[in-house]
Amino acid sequence: MATQQTSVEEMRSPAAGEKLSQVDEELPVKGDERGDREPRRTSAGTKKFVAAVACLLVAIAAAIFIHRALLYADTDDAQVQGHIMPLSARVSGQVLKVNFEQGQMVHAGDVLVEIDPKDYKVAREQAAADLADAVDTALSSRLNVPIASASAFSALDSEQAAVKNAEAGIAAAQQNLQADLAALQQAQANAAKTDSDLARYEQLVKKEDISQQQYDAAVSSARANQAAVKTAEAVIAAARQALQQAQGRLVQAKADLRNTQTAPQQVLLTDAKAKSAESQVALRKARLEQAQLNLDYTIIRSPVTGIVGKRSAEVGQNVSVGQELIDVVPLDDIWVVANFKETQLAHMKPGQPVDIKVDAYGRKWKGYVSNLGGGTGSVFSLLPPENATGNYVKVVQRIPVRIDFDRPDRGGFNADGLLKPGMSVEPEVRVR
Repeated sequence: MATQQTSVEEMRSPAAGEKLSQVDEELPVKGDERGDREPRRTSAGTKKFVAAVACLLVAIAAAIFIHRALLYADTDDAQVQGHIMPLSARVSGQVLKVNFEQGQMVHAGDVLVEIDPKDYKVAREQAAADLADAVDTALSSRLNVPIASASAFSALDSEQAAVKNAEAGIAAAQQNLQADLAALQQAQANAAKTDSDLARYEQLVKKEDISQQQYDAAVSSARANQAAVKTAEAVIAAARQALQQAQGRLVQAKADLRNTQTAPQQVLLTDAKAKSAESQVALRKARLEQAQLNLDYTIIRSPVTGIVGKRSAEVGQNVSVGQELIDVVPLDDIWVVANFKETQLAHMKPGQPVDIKVDAYGRKWKGYVSNLGGGTGSVFSLLPPENATGNYVKVVQRIPVRIDFDRPDRGGFNADGLLKPGMSVEPEVRVR
């Protein structure tokens, strides 16, 4: 017991404590004590590892940012654009049917609005009847051209022959007159001879040198010759009358000939009337076509496949020419207008590929730069800015850039109608 107490006291003494500490340092560390020291060493190494990883991630992010900044140009000031097709009435009338609703998908050729066609059907029937009448008139006028031509030229030939006959009649009448004058002279000569013979016979009969019978014969012969003279004079008068009549017929024949000499003009006039009738046919045909068009215009069809953006047509509404009824937004004819800063356009040019992110769906579409705008947005604004005071603040301007979507060869671009005009997008252009 004494020995144990002595050992305990020695252990409690300071010298003994130093020895014990030296012994503890030399002795191997037990499991508990090693566990208390290892977390300290592990936490320090972890901090160094995390710092190294963070530096690496920052370096990678910086490299990616610099890489993308050099290769790409992007903007969030961009929208999908498209053509808005306003469909208006081309004829006036009352709306019978409206076959669509606002926001409805329609296809090219679908009937959207129907206008009452009754008046236009009547107008078409009337135009068709007028055309048939004009066709008949033109046909008769055209058939009348050869008839009028033959008649006119036949009359011309006839009057020319009549003139020649009249001239021949005058010549014959003149010849007859000459013959009658010669007969008159002969009759007068015969009468003069018989008169002188009668005078001698009177002397002889008084002297009874000749018989009474001879004297009576001389008297008869003288009387006969006097009658022959009168007859010849009457014949001459008749011949002169016949000559005058022949001359009158010649004058009339020449007048008729002058009238018939207008045969070519008459033929031209008839032909002109026929052409005028044919022009009427063309006019009536045009009116019929216009009436048919007006009837067709009572049916308003969608010219493209798209979505009805606005509807202002109602059943029973009376519409006038030019009144807007619906707006159709075609789905395949859309593009993007992106307003890039002027500092982003140094390496941008048409044809460069573009990734187009649509905010509404979070997905991307492919496209390409189509063209760069002709000026900044401020230039084309309603009131362009003017620097009249001399105070100038430089502001980075934006230029609109058109971006077209890539369309597959098989067609059917935007058939699902996801892309609509006015949607916000974020295009990213590969400029290098």
